[in-house]
Amino acid sequence: MIERNRNLMVIALGGNALLRRGQRGTFDEQYENVKQTCKILTDIIEAGYEIVITHGNGPQVGATILRHDAGEKLYNIPAFPMDVCGAETQGFIGYIIQQALTNELRSRGIEKNVVTIVTRVVVDKNDPDFTNPSKPVGPFYSLEEVEKLKKIHPEYIFKEDKARGGWRRVVPSPDPKYIVEGTAIKSLVKSGSVVIASGGGGIPVIEEDGKLKGVEAVIDKDLAGERLATFLGAGKFIILTDVDAVYVDYGKQTQKKISKIKVEELKKLYNEGYFPPGSMGPKVKAAIRFIEAGGGEAIIAELTQLMEAISGKSGTHIYP
Repeated sequence: MIERNRNLMVIALGGNALLRRGQRGTFDEQYENVKQTCKILTDIIEAGYEIVITHGNGPQVGATILRHDAGEKLYNIPAFPMDVCGAETQGFIGYIIQQALTNELRSRGIEKNVVTIVTRVVVDKNDPDFTNPSKPVGPFYSLEEVEKLKKIHPEYIFKEDKARGGWRRVVPSPDPKYIVEGTAIKSLVKSGSVVIASGGGGIPVIEEDGKLKGVEAVIDKDLAGERLATFLGAGKFIILTDVDAVYVDYGKQTQKKISKIKVEELKKLYNEGYFPPGSMGPKVKAAIRFIEAGGGEAIIAELTQLMEAISGKSGTHIYP
């Protein structure tokens, strides 16, 4: 039986915490966005809650892979595999969150350690997604660009996105099993530290002959965040995104906002296909898993409405 800490929240930051629509993704842009996010996170800490932070890294890891490819083409610098690129982005995103959050805490007279853990997450080497990759990474390419890239990287797999007009590289997105650094993270939380962990869903590793081995894949950050929240015994698991709540028939005339729902009802809607796999699906799945594992409340809400969501005034709240 997992011991629950009702005062502990695991908060999964969406992409808008780091990068806004229309931005190029410069360091200054991302750091400014993180500073605004950390003001909201500090409000939560000031309210007396303990928090663990996880985050996405989709655009960042895509850009990092492109930098490696450019270095290889232009300067013959060997490109690193995807698991290493994931580790790089965990480090730099963790750093800017640490920096911004530490400064915001100090400006309010709060002294707390803010720590980033480069986190590995074990996946099953026989996960079906390894034979049928589904997760797009990086930019859109023309067919001509795809053919050139395949000559350099014959192992890459590309799929066409007809709706958005282009081709993208796809990689496996296996289901997360457990957090390798879970016990260390738990110790840091108990010491009173704010921990940033499992960034980008964590670095995917498999177990072979008692050893861990990194693999070319990405893990959904919300599904990995649930594993972290459940292991830590968090009372609440909060998934932040760029919409104010979960909707049935989102974007249609028949759309209906879900404010509060029991997990059995949400699971029924999920199984009926109301939440697409490329958008709200993984968030809903992660919320369901958290509650079914004994969590007290899962919340899916918009980033700037975090305080209102915690007080029950916005977002979607999932209960046992």
